Amino acid sequence: MKNIKKNSFFVTLAAVIIVVYVIFAVKPLNEEFHFIPVWKIDVSNPPVSKNEDNQKTFPFKLMQTLGYFTEDGKVTVFKTFPYKASISDSFFASYRENNASCDFYTPEEKKAGTISEKGFPMFDQDRIFVFLPGGSSFVRLSQEGKRLWEFESSSPITAFDSSRAGNAAGFADGSITQFSPEGSIVQQFSPGGSEFNIISGVAISNNGNFIASVSGQNKERFVLAKKEDAHSKIVFHEFTDNSRPYQKLVKFSADDSKVYYDFDGKLGILDTEKYSSRHIKIKGQAISIRESDLCVFVLTKEGENYTVYVLEKNSSLVGKFSYKASASFIQTDENSLYIGKDSSISKINIVKR
Repeated sequence: MKNIKKNSFFVTLAAVIIVVYVIFAVKPLNEEFHFIPVWKIDVSNPPVSKNEDNQKTFPFKLMQTLGYFTEDGKVTVFKTFPYKASISDSFFASYRENNASCDFYTPEEKKAGTISEKGFPMFDQDRIFVFLPGGSSFVRLSQEGKRLWEFESSSPITAFDSSRAGNAAGFADGSITQFSPEGSIVQQFSPGGSEFNIISGVAISNNGNFIASVSGQNKERFVLAKKEDAHSKIVFHEFTDNSRPYQKLVKFSADDSKVYYDFDGKLGILDTEKYSSRHIKIKGQAISIRESDLCVFVLTKEGENYTVYVLEKNSSLVGKFSYKASASFIQTDENSLYIGKDSSISKINIVKR
């Protein structure tokens, strides 16, 4: 009888231990990202449809074609251009080498105005700039194409960026100037620290409080400067021994919490609150960074080899894929990724589960 009771006790004890182990030791599986192909369209000579449902449109420019497409894969505008063109969410225009003026249009293909400036137009969302001949001056235009203000420098412009807070220009002499939307100079400074202090990449935060830049040859330097009244305070910097002589992509996240920068074959990611950085090795040159609700996508180019890197919002690399193309772009919206490749555009939905 004692042996039976003793055995029952050990059986019960073992059962309790197993239950406790299951409760505390078993962890739910980590969620993973899933990429779901939705559609693929040919944009070499596509049928053009009216946007009767008033859907959101996305711009594209591939080879010598440009236009707009909707989330369900309908092309609403399609144009070819002989020389160069500029396009954004708000406007598009094509122009020739010795361009004296050009008309520009909305995504509904309505004429928005005429740019009566000799130079090279650039559309950044609804902001319009023209870089004048000589390479050292630019003009800010209204949304109707009227001249608002001009800035002229004695040094060539080597980097440029704009946001709703204004714009920033970097110059061959190693200086950076930040402008308000009205054209007044907010701050000027030179990151310095290199033998040749040319600015190869610059970005202005959406709130206008930060300027980020990559500059210099021997050594190359990344700098984050914070605006304090009319002055700049460098709050973070780092050097690399290997300088690469091309323009560098520098971009703030939509909420300004991070800044991404192409740096010595790596993607640098800086937390603008903690001033801590991390690096992710990339192939080639970073040419585009886009955010979705779940991920950040980075497009790089090395010859005809393109790679898309997929980052979580915490900047962890969760995947990448590569392909060959003569031209490519990426766009995002909510949890969708659009990839333009030569004469096609594909839509992929991202799901985390």
